[in-house]
Amino acid sequence: MIEPFGVTGGRHYDIGQKGVDIWTDIVCGDASLSASAFGWYNASANLLTTVDFTREENEIIWNYYFRIISVANSVIQTAGGNEPGDLDPNTLRVNAQAKAYRAYAYFYLAQLFQTAYDPAEPILPFYNIDNINTAKVEASQIYDLIVSDLTFAIDNLDGYTRSSISEIDQTVARGLLAYTYAAMGNYADAKTQADAVIADGYPLATAGQLAFPGAGSGFDNVNAANWIWGFDITADLGHQLINWWGQMDYFTYSYAWAGDTKSIDDLLYSQIPANDIRATQFGTGAQALQPINKFFDQGRTPGGQFAITTDYIFMRVEEFYLLSAEAAAKTGNEAAAKARLQDLLSIRLGGAAAATSYLAPLSGSALVDEIYFQTRVEMWGEGKSYFAMKRNQATVTRGTNHVFRAGESFTYDSDEMSFQIPETEIINNPNISSQNN
Repeated sequence: MIEPFGVTGGRHYDIGQKGVDIWTDIVCGDASLSASAFGWYNASANLLTTVDFTREENEIIWNYYFRIISVANSVIQTAGGNEPGDLDPNTLRVNAQAKAYRAYAYFYLAQLFQTAYDPAEPILPFYNIDNINTAKVEASQIYDLIVSDLTFAIDNLDGYTRSSISEIDQTVARGLLAYTYAAMGNYADAKTQADAVIADGYPLATAGQLAFPGAGSGFDNVNAANWIWGFDITADLGHQLINWWGQMDYFTYSYAWAGDTKSIDDLLYSQIPANDIRATQFGTGAQALQPINKFFDQGRTPGGQFAITTDYIFMRVEEFYLLSAEAAAKTGNEAAAKARLQDLLSIRLGGAAAATSYLAPLSGSALVDEIYFQTRVEMWGEGKSYFAMKRNQATVTRGTNHVFRAGESFTYDSDEMSFQIPETEIINNPNISSQNN
């Protein structure tokens, strides 16, 4: 999940899960490629990758997730199989974690390579050890496997205390299942799982943690109490230049400092209230509206961090307050939706009174739209806006600070908003063709 060059062996945007996060944030438009000196993200920002199956970005994403599925299947097979019997708790735990990884990979594949959720549409090859189908199977079969794997993981990781935040535990599995149900439109079960994540006790970030110069700010440390899943990037890993921080952080010696800048879309930014602390997360580095006060090396010297030790975030508790609110609003429980938003916005808007006043006039579709907006702002740069765009069947309109396609609008189900099964798969798999890709 964190390995530079893990698929290609040499491409500078081949950096595992966080590399996919950048691609999805750019494709949905919330992250603008605001300057391009080296060209790494030009095809994605220009929405060429998502309409051209020969582009290598599609191959990197496809191969990355299917490698995880392959490794997960190997582990599952050696730890009791798909339906393990009466095994010792440690073996069951290993099996459960591997199934959660398989589900995680299939969830991302389904979201990225299916235009919109349709259970009857054939979308992906199916590999679960006992059943191998190299042709595309219906989305319902993929989602059934994801739900089954994550349910098994939740049941069999109960009581397990992990040794590292990089491990999947019960809370991580619940979070993945919440996203899965939401993607399927099953908001009742999505809310149940999101609320279970919240009940596991991770505290919300403080106002200081949200933006520099606040205490604990930087989104760079796995020890932050609100982080659920992440990875401790240490000096012995040898990450230099080729790393998510290099692509996003002005204070790291790499692309975000040297000329391939990613900024918040200026149209999205313009909608953030002036009293919202998250407006201060963005400022001028090499370009305007870079996340210089959200994601930064603590040294805060432009281009200063060479040996990268800032950590990777995969999941934090705030996203489940938003997902719970979204699920509540979409099932008609507006009071519950507003209560979750109140918890978040009280911290971001400077107090409970300001949050109450802000939320008071919202109801119906306006409340749903507000939750989507809050998700885009809160989770900016963390790879979650793409999922929200598809769940909300949104039309995204780019602002003015994009090198490519500025001012253009795209519906969630347009060709430009989903990725393509890569040319290499079509060449090497006789059961998949380029038709209806």
